Amino acid sequence: MRQLGHGPGRKLGSAWTIYLGKETQSGPNVHEVSRKVSQVIVHPDYNNSYLNNDIALMKLSSVVSFTDYIKPICLAGNSSQFFNSTICWATGWGKLSNVSSTIPANLQEVRIPVIGNNQCACKYLAEEDANITDSMICAGQENKGACQGDSGGPLQCKQGSKWVQAGITSFGVPCAREFPEVYARVSEFKTWITQQVAGANVEFVRFTSNGTDQDSSFVCGVNEASTFTAELAFVVILVTVFLQHITVQ
Repeated sequence: MRQLGHGPGRKLGSAWTIYLGKETQSGPNVHEVSRKVSQVIVHPDYNNSYLNNDIALMKLSSVVSFTDYIKPICLAGNSSQFFNSTICWATGWGKLSNVSSTIPANLQEVRIPVIGNNQCACKYLAEEDANITDSMICAGQENKGACQGDSGGPLQCKQGSKWVQAGITSFGVPCAREFPEVYARVSEFKTWITQQVAGANVEFVRFTSNGTDQDSSFVCGVNEASTFTAELAFVVILVTVFLQHITVQ
Protein backbone atom coordinates (compact mmCIF):
# COMPACT_ATOMS: atom_id res chain seq x y z
CA MET A 1 0.00 0.00 0.00
CA ARG A 2 1.27 3.46 -0.78
CA GLN A 3 0.29 6.91 0.40
CA LEU A 4 -0.23 9.31 -2.49
CA GLY A 5 2.01 11.96 -0.96
CA HIS A 6 1.65 13.04 2.65
CA GLY A 7 -1.09 12.36 5.16
CA PRO A 8 -2.11 14.58 8.08
CA GLY A 9 0.39 12.77 10.29
CA ARG A 10 3.19 14.93 8.89
CA LYS A 11 4.18 18.05 10.80
CA LEU A 12 2.39 21.08 9.47
CA GLY A 13 2.60 24.65 10.65
CA SER A 14 2.94 28.33 9.87
CA ALA A 15 5.67 27.60 7.31
CA TRP A 16 2.97 26.34 4.95
CA THR A 17 1.35 28.58 2.36
CA ILE A 18 -1.98 27.92 0.64
CA TYR A 19 -2.35 29.03 -2.98
CA LEU A 20 -5.84 29.61 -4.37
CA GLY A 21 -6.64 30.13 -8.05
CA LYS A 22 -3.31 28.63 -9.11
CA GLU A 23 -3.39 26.82 -12.46
CA THR A 24 0.27 26.51 -13.44
CA GLN A 25 3.65 26.23 -11.76
CA SER A 26 5.64 27.31 -14.79
CA GLY A 27 4.32 30.83 -15.32
CA PRO A 28 2.32 33.68 -13.81
CA ASN A 29 -1.10 33.08 -12.28
CA VAL A 30 -2.96 36.38 -12.58
CA HIS A 31 -5.87 35.14 -10.46
CA GLU A 32 -3.74 33.59 -7.72
CA VAL A 33 -4.15 34.48 -4.04
CA SER A 34 -1.98 33.10 -1.23
CA ARG A 35 -2.42 32.83 2.52
CA LYS A 36 -0.26 31.50 5.33
CA VAL A 37 -1.57 28.63 7.42
CA SER A 38 -2.16 29.73 11.01
CA GLN A 39 -3.43 26.41 12.40
CA VAL A 40 -3.68 22.77 11.39
CA ILE A 41 -6.25 20.50 13.04
CA VAL A 42 -5.57 16.79 12.52
CA HIS A 43 -8.38 14.32 13.18
CA PRO A 44 -7.78 12.89 16.67
CA ASP A 45 -8.38 9.32 15.45
CA TYR A 46 -6.06 9.49 12.45
CA ASN A 47 -4.30 6.14 12.04
CA ASN A 48 -0.97 6.35 10.25
CA SER A 49 -0.73 2.57 9.80
CA TYR A 50 -4.10 2.01 8.13
CA LEU A 51 -4.72 5.62 7.03
CA ASN A 52 -8.16 5.68 8.61
CA ASN A 53 -9.62 9.15 9.36
CA ASP A 54 -7.06 10.62 6.95
CA ILE A 55 -8.28 14.19 7.20
CA ALA A 56 -7.03 17.52 8.55
CA LEU A 57 -8.31 21.09 8.46
CA MET A 58 -6.19 24.17 7.78
CA LYS A 59 -7.04 27.61 9.12
CA LEU A 60 -5.86 30.50 6.95
CA SER A 61 -4.12 33.56 8.37
CA SER A 62 -6.78 35.89 6.90
CA VAL A 63 -10.05 35.77 4.99
CA VAL A 64 -10.21 35.17 1.24
CA SER A 65 -12.61 36.95 -1.11
CA PHE A 66 -14.33 34.69 -3.62
CA THR A 67 -14.00 35.45 -7.33
CA ASP A 68 -14.83 33.75 -10.63
CA TYR A 69 -11.60 31.78 -10.17
CA ILE A 70 -11.73 31.13 -6.43
CA LYS A 71 -14.95 29.56 -5.18
CA PRO A 72 -15.96 27.30 -2.28
CA ILE A 73 -17.21 23.78 -2.82
CA CYS A 74 -20.12 22.13 -1.03
CA LEU A 75 -19.26 19.23 1.26
CA ALA A 76 -21.05 15.89 1.14
CA GLY A 77 -23.48 15.68 4.04
CA ASN A 78 -24.88 12.83 6.09
CA SER A 79 -26.52 9.95 4.21
CA SER A 80 -24.92 10.98 0.91
CA GLN A 81 -25.07 8.21 -1.68
CA PHE A 82 -22.22 7.62 -4.10
CA PHE A 83 -23.29 4.46 -5.88
CA ASN A 84 -20.98 2.30 -7.94
CA SER A 85 -20.06 4.01 -11.27
CA THR A 86 -21.05 7.51 -10.09
CA ILE A 87 -18.84 9.84 -12.13
CA CYS A 88 -16.55 12.19 -10.21
CA TRP A 89 -13.39 14.18 -10.85
CA ALA A 90 -10.06 14.14 -9.02
CA THR A 91 -7.60 17.03 -9.29
CA GLY A 92 -4.02 17.50 -8.20
CA TRP A 93 -0.37 18.28 -8.92
CA GLY A 94 0.89 14.71 -8.54
CA LYS A 95 2.95 12.48 -10.83
CA LEU A 96 1.55 11.59 -14.24
CA SER A 97 2.37 7.88 -13.93
CA ASN A 98 3.63 5.32 -11.46
CA VAL A 99 6.95 4.86 -13.31
CA SER A 100 7.70 8.51 -13.95
CA SER A 101 9.06 11.18 -11.63
CA THR A 102 7.63 13.94 -13.83
CA ILE A 103 5.57 16.53 -11.97
CA PRO A 104 3.09 18.40 -14.22
CA ALA A 105 3.44 22.13 -14.74
CA ASN A 106 -0.34 22.57 -14.91
CA LEU A 107 -3.07 21.48 -12.53
CA GLN A 108 -4.43 18.10 -13.64
CA GLU A 109 -7.94 16.66 -13.53
CA VAL A 110 -9.28 13.20 -14.32
CA ARG A 111 -12.82 11.87 -14.75
CA ILE A 112 -13.24 8.61 -12.83
CA PRO A 113 -16.07 6.37 -11.57
CA VAL A 114 -16.77 5.57 -7.94
CA ILE A 115 -15.99 1.98 -6.98
CA GLY A 116 -18.26 0.61 -4.24
CA ASN A 117 -16.63 -0.19 -0.90
CA ASN A 118 -17.37 -3.92 -1.11
CA GLN A 119 -15.75 -4.19 -4.51
CA CYS A 120 -12.89 -1.94 -3.40
CA ALA A 121 -12.27 -4.01 -0.26
CA CYS A 122 -12.16 -7.13 -2.42
CA LYS A 123 -9.46 -5.55 -4.57
CA TYR A 124 -7.37 -4.71 -1.50
CA LEU A 125 -7.95 -8.06 0.22
CA ALA A 126 -4.36 -9.22 -0.36
CA GLU A 127 -2.86 -6.01 1.04
CA GLU A 128 -2.16 -6.67 4.72
CA ASP A 129 -1.96 -3.00 5.68
CA ALA A 130 -5.08 -1.93 3.77
CA ASN A 131 -8.49 -1.95 5.42
CA ILE A 132 -11.34 -0.28 3.54
CA THR A 133 -13.68 1.24 6.13
CA ASP A 134 -16.94 3.20 6.05
CA SER A 135 -14.94 6.42 6.42
CA MET A 136 -13.38 5.80 3.00
CA ILE A 137 -14.63 6.03 -0.58
CA CYS A 138 -12.93 4.50 -3.61
CA ALA A 139 -12.73 5.70 -7.22
CA GLY A 140 -10.65 5.12 -10.32
CA GLN A 141 -10.14 2.88 -13.32
CA GLU A 142 -7.27 1.44 -15.36
CA ASN A 143 -4.77 4.21 -16.21
CA LYS A 144 -6.98 6.89 -14.65
CA GLY A 145 -6.73 8.10 -11.07
CA ALA A 146 -4.67 9.88 -8.45
CA CYS A 147 -0.93 9.31 -8.00
CA GLN A 148 2.04 10.28 -5.83
CA GLY A 149 1.76 13.95 -4.87
CA ASP A 150 -2.03 14.14 -5.17
CA SER A 151 -2.64 13.41 -1.48
CA GLY A 152 -5.02 15.87 0.13
CA GLY A 153 -6.64 16.80 -3.18
CA PRO A 154 -10.41 16.67 -3.72
CA LEU A 155 -12.65 14.02 -5.22
CA GLN A 156 -15.61 16.06 -6.45
CA CYS A 157 -18.90 15.07 -8.03
CA LYS A 158 -21.53 17.27 -9.66
CA GLN A 159 -25.17 17.29 -8.59
CA GLY A 160 -27.27 19.65 -10.65
CA SER A 161 -25.39 22.94 -10.72
CA LYS A 162 -23.43 22.24 -7.53
CA TRP A 163 -20.04 20.64 -7.09
CA VAL A 164 -19.87 18.41 -4.03
CA GLN A 165 -16.65 17.18 -2.45
CA ALA A 166 -17.03 13.46 -1.84
CA GLY A 167 -13.51 12.61 -0.77
CA ILE A 168 -9.96 13.62 0.05
CA THR A 169 -7.17 11.76 -1.76
CA SER A 170 -5.52 9.33 0.66
CA PHE A 171 -3.77 6.24 -0.77
CA GLY A 172 -3.54 3.73 -3.58
CA VAL A 173 -1.43 0.82 -4.82
CA PRO A 174 -0.09 1.42 -7.35
CA CYS A 175 -1.11 4.61 -9.20
CA ALA A 176 -4.13 4.00 -11.47
CA ARG A 177 -3.31 0.35 -12.13
CA GLU A 178 -5.15 -2.71 -10.83
CA PHE A 179 -6.41 -0.93 -7.71
CA PRO A 180 -8.80 2.01 -7.34
CA GLU A 181 -7.56 4.95 -5.29
CA VAL A 182 -8.91 5.42 -1.78
CA TYR A 183 -10.19 8.72 -0.40
CA ALA A 184 -11.35 9.89 3.02
CA ARG A 185 -15.17 9.98 2.81
CA VAL A 186 -16.12 13.59 3.61
CA SER A 187 -19.71 12.83 4.63
CA GLU A 188 -18.46 10.67 7.51
CA PHE A 189 -16.73 13.67 9.07
CA LYS A 190 -19.56 16.22 9.01
CA THR A 191 -19.96 16.30 12.80
CA TRP A 192 -16.22 16.68 13.40
CA ILE A 193 -15.82 19.37 10.74
CA THR A 194 -18.80 21.32 12.09
CA GLN A 195 -17.35 21.22 15.60
CA GLN A 196 -13.96 22.51 14.46
CA VAL A 197 -15.29 25.40 12.36
CA ALA A 198 -18.07 26.50 14.69
CA GLY A 199 -19.60 29.74 13.43
CA ALA A 200 -18.26 29.40 9.89
CA ASN A 201 -20.63 29.18 6.93
CA VAL A 202 -20.08 25.64 5.64
CA GLU A 203 -22.62 24.16 3.23
CA PHE A 204 -23.21 20.43 3.43
CA VAL A 205 -25.24 18.82 0.64
CA ARG A 206 -26.81 15.37 0.62
CA PHE A 207 -25.56 13.83 -2.61
CA THR A 208 -27.86 11.25 -4.20
CA SER A 209 -27.09 8.76 -6.95
CA ASN A 210 -29.47 7.51 -9.62
CA GLY A 211 -30.53 3.88 -9.86
CA THR A 212 -29.73 1.18 -7.31
CA ASP A 213 -26.59 0.46 -5.33
CA GLN A 214 -25.17 -2.61 -7.07
CA ASP A 215 -22.29 -2.72 -4.61
CA SER A 216 -24.65 -3.63 -1.76
CA SER A 217 -25.11 -7.11 -3.26
CA PHE A 218 -21.47 -7.57 -4.30
CA VAL A 219 -19.80 -10.64 -2.79
CA CYS A 220 -16.05 -10.93 -3.11
CA GLY A 221 -15.12 -13.94 -5.25
CA VAL A 222 -18.70 -14.78 -6.24
CA ASN A 223 -19.32 -11.77 -8.47
CA GLU A 224 -15.82 -11.95 -9.90
CA ALA A 225 -16.25 -15.64 -10.66
CA SER A 226 -19.61 -14.97 -12.34
CA THR A 227 -18.03 -12.29 -14.51
CA PHE A 228 -15.19 -14.64 -15.46
CA THR A 229 -17.64 -17.45 -16.27
CA ALA A 230 -19.69 -15.15 -18.51
CA GLU A 231 -16.56 -13.97 -20.34
CA LEU A 232 -15.35 -17.56 -20.75
CA ALA A 233 -18.74 -18.65 -22.13
CA PHE A 234 -18.64 -15.79 -24.63
CA VAL A 235 -15.17 -16.88 -25.79
CA VAL A 236 -16.35 -20.49 -26.17
CA ILE A 237 -19.30 -19.33 -28.29
CA LEU A 238 -17.01 -17.28 -30.53
CA VAL A 239 -14.61 -20.21 -30.97
CA THR A 240 -17.51 -22.57 -31.76
CA VAL A 241 -18.93 -20.19 -34.37
CA PHE A 242 -15.48 -19.77 -35.89
CA LEU A 243 -14.92 -23.55 -36.14
CA GLN A 244 -18.37 -24.05 -37.68
CA HIS A 245 -17.54 -21.38 -40.25
CA ILE A 246 -14.26 -23.14 -41.08
CA THR A 247 -16.07 -26.49 -41.43
CA VAL A 248 -18.66 -25.03 -43.81
CA GLN A 249 -15.92 -23.48 -45.92
